[in-house]
Amino acid sequence: MPFEKAPMSAIRKAVFPVAGLGTRFLPATKAMPKEMLTVVDRPLIQHVVDEARQAGIEHFIFVTGRNKAVIEDHFDLAYELERTLAARDKQAELAILAEAQPPAGATSFTRQQAPLGLGHAVWCARDLVGDEPFAVVLPDMLIKGKPGCLAQMVEAYRELGAGANVIAVEEVAEDQTHMYGIVGMGKRRGASFEVTGMVEKPARGTAPSNLIITGRYILQPAIFGILQNQKKGAGGEIQLTDAMITLMKSAPFYGYKFDGRTYDCGSKVGFLAANVAYALDREDIAPELRAELERLLG
Repeated sequence: MPFEKAPMSAIRKAVFPVAGLGTRFLPATKAMPKEMLTVVDRPLIQHVVDEARQAGIEHFIFVTGRNKAVIEDHFDLAYELERTLAARDKQAELAILAEAQPPAGATSFTRQQAPLGLGHAVWCARDLVGDEPFAVVLPDMLIKGKPGCLAQMVEAYRELGAGANVIAVEEVAEDQTHMYGIVGMGKRRGASFEVTGMVEKPARGTAPSNLIITGRYILQPAIFGILQNQKKGAGGEIQLTDAMITLMKSAPFYGYKFDGRTYDCGSKVGFLAANVAYALDREDIAPELRAELERLLG
């Protein structure tokens, strides 16, 4: 089936930062972007674009870097391939391509010329986003849930009202909080809660909660003005978390504990676990894979 238009959404645009080098997956990512690594038979970037489409996103904005042209090619027509498939009457394969094909004009690409951090990558999308709220989706954080995480967040945003900023959060064990960005939890408001603070990788035993920031955001465009003047933070990079802390002084921030599970596909174990989890959801391959896993583990 074709790339269908989702129902009208309170959030129309999503930014996908895809300029990272993917060094943890070398040599696989020497010539191929990490976002094109496949989970079962779909690239990571396709999985998160599908999640955004389900949430009603209409404009997909990719912040790229060198060696990322294949991402643009992936969302373009492949005339030679499609002509060959049509000539061989490969209708199932043609349907798969059509399902992944965005409408004309629905994708935009801009460059982050230097690896200056997530905050800088988001800032690079400012002119394409314009003066409206938008989503940020980190492609290496694959979130498995029904409905998708971003769709759940958009619904929460509708309930919270215009002007809200929403961060997806997930619980981790207390002894892991020093590895992530952590939010402080205030009063509940429907399915969300007020964020009382944010801290990036707090020292052991000092985290305000065990709720981590998981790579899905709905932000107001005021963040761009802050990012433009944001000083470098952890790792010598412009951090999105630092800019959100500043914005939180003048705009409401909410955490949303989504229904689903995150697979950190920036790590080898997370990537492999995602492949297994998504494959076990597939009726066409799950029985054979389950039997193979039992043999391997037996």
